[in-house]
Amino acid sequence: MSKNSKQNQELSEIQTNSTTGWLKWLKLIDENFEKPFLFVGLLAIILLITYQTVYRYAISNVFEGSAIVWLEEMARFVFIWISYLAIPLAIKNRSNIRVDIIYDKLSKRWQGVSWIIVDICCLALSAVVLVMGIDHIKMMVEFPQTSPALEIPFLIPYMILPIGFGLMSIRVIQDLVKQIMETGLKDTLLGFLFCIVIFIPLFIGSDLPAIIWLFGYFALFLFIGVPIAMALGLSALATIAAAGTMPIEYVAQIAFTSIDSFPIMAIPFFVAAGVFMGAGGLSKRLLALADELLGSFTGGLALATVATSMFFAAISGSGPATVAAIGSLTIPAMVERGYSKSFSAALIAAAGAIGVMIPPSNPFVVFGVSAQVSIGKLFMGGIVPGVIIGIALMCVAYWYSKKNGWKGEARKRTPKTIMKAFWDAKWALMVPVIILGGIYSGLMTPTESAAVAAFYGLVVGVFVYKGINLKNITSCLIEACSTSAVIIALMAMATIFGNILTIEQIPTQIADWMLALTDNRITILLLVIVLLLCIGVFMEALAAIVILTPILLPIVTQVGVDPIHFGIVMVVALAIGFITPPVGVNLFVACGVAKLKIGDISKAVVPFVIVMVIALLFITFIPSISMFLTHFVK
Repeated sequence: MSKNSKQNQELSEIQTNSTTGWLKWLKLIDENFEKPFLFVGLLAIILLITYQTVYRYAISNVFEGSAIVWLEEMARFVFIWISYLAIPLAIKNRSNIRVDIIYDKLSKRWQGVSWIIVDICCLALSAVVLVMGIDHIKMMVEFPQTSPALEIPFLIPYMILPIGFGLMSIRVIQDLVKQIMETGLKDTLLGFLFCIVIFIPLFIGSDLPAIIWLFGYFALFLFIGVPIAMALGLSALATIAAAGTMPIEYVAQIAFTSIDSFPIMAIPFFVAAGVFMGAGGLSKRLLALADELLGSFTGGLALATVATSMFFAAISGSGPATVAAIGSLTIPAMVERGYSKSFSAALIAAAGAIGVMIPPSNPFVVFGVSAQVSIGKLFMGGIVPGVIIGIALMCVAYWYSKKNGWKGEARKRTPKTIMKAFWDAKWALMVPVIILGGIYSGLMTPTESAAVAAFYGLVVGVFVYKGINLKNITSCLIEACSTSAVIIALMAMATIFGNILTIEQIPTQIADWMLALTDNRITILLLVIVLLLCIGVFMEALAAIVILTPILLPIVTQVGVDPIHFGIVMVVALAIGFITPPVGVNLFVACGVAKLKIGDISKAVVPFVIVMVIALLFITFIPSISMFLTHFVK
């Protein structure tokens, strides 16, 4: 080889290595672009609200200082930013909540076409809000305003609209390009053609009432598998375009103001507290305590599983999180002790539903914000129903265990061993004390108690249980951000949807129609329960709450039902949907943990569904079950 050709080869290798290096860096940035902002942002708002709480109730009282009013405003703005920066990550991971009943029945080819349609629809929404966001920023440049506490231009926090929805558009385009390469040109054109057919009616024009446009498009988008948050936003935009319900320029402003709310900030804090305590090793200590108390009885480990889920419910506020954290420990242990795997998975799936009943509870927060009622009273009212459901599940577990000869673990249990188990779990047991004690003592709001609980969970996980370290702390914060952002996006889009409902007086029309059929309280409640149970089969609970609350609440209040009582009934009814196929999220999590198919546990979960429905009827028609504790809350 000549000297020149050797030099050319070396130069070519250097250029190739340089290109490869740049590609690796670009891929790394693409994979992790949003994550540093989410990590810093969530940690910052936890620390800000915790400091504000401590300062307000401790430092300022001792030293007679004034409250730092700008902390809350800063925390709200950071919360909005990380919420809209986490949604692109959810789009990238395809982790948004959607109804995929039809999708699951399609062949692989048509599933690819379905994703083309979904991506185009999502791109349409994100692009419209992006353009509206840019227009809103231009207006703020022309007519500047400043925030009341920080005294910064509102332009700065509102910049998240073009940035966040711009990132969403980029992530959707990336997913669309990837899907086009997998699907092929012919099927891609089919997807585009289907989208044109969907949106043609908007350009043709029609005198159809707004309610037809709104619910027609919403049902269509759900049917084709568009994420529920996107379906809400798209159907609202379609109604605005077709019926001129309100100026489209308001959409961007509503997307910001709808989540600029201190109570809503409780959601990421409760999620973070559950994630921190789960990763920190809390679930092992809770299970050890429950096994120490109940393990000697027939079906002892099954009873301990339900009891542990009830304990964990007072920390996580999430059904699937409870199933994942407790099921990963109890299902293998139950199988090892002779329980059937399908029963074990069905039991933890059902027990996980208690996670949204016993406070804290994200569905209660969402209902409280949607219905404008006391979140503290909802929390207090959910305690007894959650305990009743837990006892009902224990009864079924005991009966099945006795029938199948599943005995308790025969080992010596003494007051000393029980006290040791309590002592080992003491840090975990303090979480509900912090949350509920802070709220009901009047020292903290639900959001402040949630922030303090998240901070406490992080400290305990890092320094006491030592389950959180440099390797997993980032994933913990990203998981909490991503999970809560899906809920926040749902609420933002539901607000736009709800504004159209209100303008068109649709809830009033539905209430008048239903009350014209019957004004009997018992009949109305039975109809509502049946509706909620049916909706729970097909739709995730949080989505159902934000959609149905403005429709159903006026109906039940007109027949004398207390809004707090109705909120509890609604959450319990929709929680049953966690274990009813085809959308029962707890079933899917339990199947993943147990490595079973959905059909394997669907039959085993039936007795649990039956007793939960019976308990729901008692809770519904004996209001004092859930309401008597609420009288202790101001």
